[in-house]
Amino acid sequence: MAAVAASASKLEAEYDIPVAPVATLEFKSVADDLRSANMSLPFIYTPHPVVGMSPEALDKYIAGDDPDTHKPVIGEIIDALTRPVDVNRNKPEAAVTVKTDTSSIFLEPDTEDNFQRLFFERGWTDGLPVILPTEERVKRMLAGTGRPPDEVVGEIEIINFDNTELVKYTVSNIAIFAVMAGARPEHFPVILAIASTRQAAFTPSTTAFSSMILVNGPIRKEIGMNAGMGAYSPINLANSVIGRSWTIMSICWGYTRPKKTLWSSQGNNFLYNNMCAAENEERSVWTPFHVDKGFKPGESTVSLFRGWTLFNSDGAAAHRTVGEELNYQMQVMPGIDSAATIIIDPLVARNLKENEGFATKRDFCVWLSKNLKIPAGRYWGTDHVDLMMGHLPNKGVEPYASWKKAPPDELIPHYFNADNINILVVGGETSPLWKASDYGYLTSASIDKWRPAGSAIDCKDGSCGLPDPEDIDCKDGSCGLPDAPAEYDK
Repeated sequence: MAAVAASASKLEAEYDIPVAPVATLEFKSVADDLRSANMSLPFIYTPHPVVGMSPEALDKYIAGDDPDTHKPVIGEIIDALTRPVDVNRNKPEAAVTVKTDTSSIFLEPDTEDNFQRLFFERGWTDGLPVILPTEERVKRMLAGTGRPPDEVVGEIEIINFDNTELVKYTVSNIAIFAVMAGARPEHFPVILAIASTRQAAFTPSTTAFSSMILVNGPIRKEIGMNAGMGAYSPINLANSVIGRSWTIMSICWGYTRPKKTLWSSQGNNFLYNNMCAAENEERSVWTPFHVDKGFKPGESTVSLFRGWTLFNSDGAAAHRTVGEELNYQMQVMPGIDSAATIIIDPLVARNLKENEGFATKRDFCVWLSKNLKIPAGRYWGTDHVDLMMGHLPNKGVEPYASWKKAPPDELIPHYFNADNINILVVGGETSPLWKASDYGYLTSASIDKWRPAGSAIDCKDGSCGLPDPEDIDCKDGSCGLPDAPAEYDK
């Protein structure tokens, strides 16, 4: 809606063209915020929602009354478009930039229960109890990096419609979030690398966006991350707290303010730890993901992804190839800019290479780009495709222009760009399964630059030192799993 307001204001102010911006009543509060910023546009309202409604229902919206003024919508549109532009009406004030104070804030002493309640009520948590960030705990977390506490890790813009907040955050700020999430100092370089990307786990959308974290390189084993059996299960400390740290920092940055930055109608519970896992490089027959992105094998990196939909294969590919199975599955996720991320068990990767002839991940991605197909009529009949890609045929952008002209039953390769298809190898080889998603790749960041000086952290009680990689037995990638039950557990 902010984009509608900005475009409408520009048409009036710069081109003297009357406008009639239309929104649903659900977004009236946003218009009120814009009005407070001296952007008094003549918004016209219809019932809510628009998405998912049939053309007949939308026609009734326009033919019916404005639920705010109770006047005919079409009459208000005609009236707005036939009036002279009021040149004094829309002179929006400059966006307000608010820079957060990066100094530490200490609370008065209180009980742990009261602090837990305070943190929740102030919107600093994910709804679960947190580890209270005492001065001592934060100092111990800071031992996990060689960077100074006051170094600015990054800054992120938060658009609130009526202003823009520029949130700057330091190493010390991120240490507080890491403590709250339950992280240990050895996890801190990964968390700092995530923060350095300037990406939030949340997306200010009415849809159910979610995010994903993948760690590559030696640090996976050093801190006991799980890339093998149950890698996405809630059983590994490093996977859990690193993913949760991204959630908590995003919340504290301001990404969960209802009807300001939080709009998702149902939300997505993947955001509790953002599917944080490591890639099973040891058991993969292909190059690691970070190497595909230009990093060296010995570098440690974190990569971020975002999308809407992810589902598990409910069986293996006994009667069809993996690619044929994926073709059926991906038809329920019409491609948006070909963005797809397929997470496969090492058994699947081995089968694809040894039995189906795909020597590299790239070979398989190219095959998928040519063979994942959907009827053109089903592709264009999908709401979010029409919303996000529908303008491209009118601009003559290929292959979308040709797809728009295609007969409804013609099969089109809706994931045509192999560069936007990602293959990750994660799993413990107990079954040749995979996860298919429409997640797109966002970015990767180096972890090594955030490591402490030297090979380990000096911690007298031994509780915050980096584990010795040679002491961790995780040849199958399943680091950090709970011990097998002892006799007294049975």
